[in-house]
Amino acid sequence: MNGPPPPAIPVVAATEEVALYEIRKKIYPRVVHGWFATWRWSLIFATQLVFYGLPWLTWNGRQAVLFDLGARKFYIFGLVFWPQDVIYLSVLLILAALSLFLFTTVAGRLWCGYACPQTVYTEIFTWIERKIEGDRLARIRLDAAPLTLEKFVIKALKHSAWFAVALWTGYTFVGYFSPIRQFGIDAITWRLGPWEAFWMLFYGFATWGNAGFMREQVCKYMCPYARFQSVMFDKDTLVITYDRARGEPRGSRRKGVAPREVGLGDCVDCNICVQVCPTGIDIRDGLQYECIGCAACIDGCNQVMDKMGYAEGLIRYTTQNALAKGYDSRTMWRRVFRARTLVYSAVLLLLIAITAFSLATRNPLKVDILRDRGALAREAAPGVIENVYRLQIMNTDETPRRFTVEASGVPGLAVQGVEQPVSLGAAQSRMFAVRLTAPSPEDGHDDDEKKSRGPDEERRAKTRNIEFTVRAVDDDKVVRHEKSTFIFPR
Repeated sequence: MNGPPPPAIPVVAATEEVALYEIRKKIYPRVVHGWFATWRWSLIFATQLVFYGLPWLTWNGRQAVLFDLGARKFYIFGLVFWPQDVIYLSVLLILAALSLFLFTTVAGRLWCGYACPQTVYTEIFTWIERKIEGDRLARIRLDAAPLTLEKFVIKALKHSAWFAVALWTGYTFVGYFSPIRQFGIDAITWRLGPWEAFWMLFYGFATWGNAGFMREQVCKYMCPYARFQSVMFDKDTLVITYDRARGEPRGSRRKGVAPREVGLGDCVDCNICVQVCPTGIDIRDGLQYECIGCAACIDGCNQVMDKMGYAEGLIRYTTQNALAKGYDSRTMWRRVFRARTLVYSAVLLLLIAITAFSLATRNPLKVDILRDRGALAREAAPGVIENVYRLQIMNTDETPRRFTVEASGVPGLAVQGVEQPVSLGAAQSRMFAVRLTAPSPEDGHDDDEKKSRGPDEERRAKTRNIEFTVRAVDDDKVVRHEKSTFIFPR
């Protein structure tokens, strides 16, 4: 039967719906031993020794490190910082950012893998879990088992240990802002203030939740660093990499069998690298943003290579250029310390040197001058003009000092209303009223200067610039000069 052909039926390609958020599958990291694991635990001990130990140190009869928000003073050993020293906080943040850029450019996520609080406390909580519940397989079986009295007791012990560590962490955190010894006494006697109790419990709860439950979810979905780290990477950055040319094709074989004889690579497909990974990724799939750079997969793979009699380094720190172009170790390291990293290092060292010099030569005296707006200028006596100021003197040093206050800029200017020298204790601030008196120019004083000015300039000469000088009695180098003005009533 002749006729036009039937219309073509359009073919619709099958679409796959991809979820924006993957349902979490609990990860049971396997214990691993090796060079990088030793380094990681060494840094965990070091960071926790600093965190838990610093608030208990004393310096000059006080807590060595204390951020006293109520008194607006930050004590860091022999240094006392005031709100006027906010520039040092800015410099500290810049140094932290530059250090992060430098370390990431050189060797990827070193901070995440070895010193980040999320990594540190996850390791601590995992260690507690392993000690109470057993190794990886035992934990998997326990979670899959129905709830029994034994399982309840084991879980209760684990969470009690977690809670104790988290609560002590919250207590230590608050101890940086409230004297930790008195804070401990108040906690034991149930006399805590509402804010102290809130922050101790809140920080403890956050530690318990993040390190005990959320773990890798924080690194994968909450931490912004995982998302922008690639901006700081290039092909000469040291990253944890699987040597695909050496490892593929992967497959199991007996110990002692040469891999090339059976047409296989060095990878025995044991999945140890996946089992030890705290974020549950397979490093053999390439560099992934979930990788925190902890190098557990390197230690795990090296253990397997040793047992099989193969050379270590199937998974190792290397660069993309070294793998692609076959660089030897010397060439690779020479390219790691390239112009980019040298510039970061130079800028970082320069800022550290400038900051250290600034702190070493910092003037411990700070002075603020405020004019008393309630009494700008008045005639205190016939022919005598008086101005009132609010003078604040801050002794940022921990040495008690005495200061003299002087003023200059107007002939006959005198400081009144303050008993000199002014005594200030260690790290003390004092504000008081100061009266300055000077003869009125219309009373014949300052005639030479009046003759040198014309009539128009004479009418405008009602405000004169003056300078306050505050000087330590025992040290002429501790001095401040502050500008202000003296007003003559019209």
